Amino acid sequence: MKSLRGERPRRLPALLAVLAIGVAGVTWSGCGGSDGDESTSEAQEQLEKGVEEAKQGLEKGSEEVQKGFKQAEEATKKGLEEGKQQAQNGVQKGQKQAKEAVQQAEKQAQEGIEKGKEEAQRGIEEAEKYAP
Repeated sequence: MKSLRGERPRRLPALLAVLAIGVAGVTWSGCGGSDGDESTSEAQEQLEKGVEEAKQGLEKGSEEVQKGFKQAEEATKKGLEEGKQQAQNGVQKGQKQAKEAVQQAEKQAQEGIEKGKEEAQRGIEEAEKYAP
């Protein structure tokens, strides 16, 4: 798997060095003749233009990589926030369910106590019937 930086940034310094050597070679070969001066200047201008375009391409590529990093960072933050919110919602739902279960248990316990009191009262009344 290739890195986000790719191989272009590694190749660019080599390309710039080759272009610089080419410019020097063209300039040197043009020394000594007047016909070559015009073509040498034109070749040098073309090479300089190519170097400038390569620099601009590198800058644009670098900006795109930085933009991609920023977008990835924002997406990660958004995902973390959504996950955090879902976790909080889950905790709140769990707390609500636990509270409802406690309330239900208290209600059943109270009903059991009331039923026990009623049965105890009936037992007392029944015992009083047989007592002298």
